[in-house]
Amino acid sequence: MTNNSNSNNYANTSPEAAKNLSNMKYEIANQLGVNLKQGYNGDLTSREAGSVGGEMVKRMISYAEQNMTNGQG
Repeated sequence: MTNNSNSNNYANTSPEAAKNLSNMKYEIANQLGVNLKQGYNGDLTSREAGSVGGEMVKRMISYAEQNMTNGQG
C-alpha cells in the first residue's frame, strides 16, 4: 500500500462526495480545535484523530436517519 500525502481514503466515492467528506473533516477538526492540516498529520494524538472521525460518523448517521424513508412512499 502506497502512502501518498496528496491522496485520501475516499477511493470508492465520486469526486464530489470525496470533496464533501474532506471538507467535512476539516470543518469538524476546526470546530473541535484539532490542528488538522493538508498532508502529513502524524503529530496528532489518537484521541484527536479519533474525535474527528467519530464526529464525522455521528453526523453521517444523523443525516442518514433524517433522510431515510420507511418504505411507505
